[in-house]
Amino acid sequence: MPTDPKIADLAPSAPELTPYDEQHAVTYMRLLDAEADNADWREVARIVLGVDPTYEPDRARRAFESHLVRAKWAARHGYRELLRRGWPKNER
Repeated sequence: MPTDPKIADLAPSAPELTPYDEQHAVTYMRLLDAEADNADWREVARIVLGVDPTYEPDRARRAFESHLVRAKWAARHGYRELLRRGWPKNER
């Protein structure tokens, strides 16, 4: 798994975990932590997602919102799939 995987403009919306989700599990955790800390979305987009809202405000907002929604979905539902099949062997 890449240590700094490329961030897509939009996170997946599939009803199951995707390879993208697995590659971005740490990104999702960082987003959830930032939300819990009431961090400004612009700072999170810049630091966590690597999209500068000063130069690309629409893209930054869409990426932030879609990834946060996906992070919440993964925390509530996606983890069950990981429990059923196990964490990828190279991540243990």
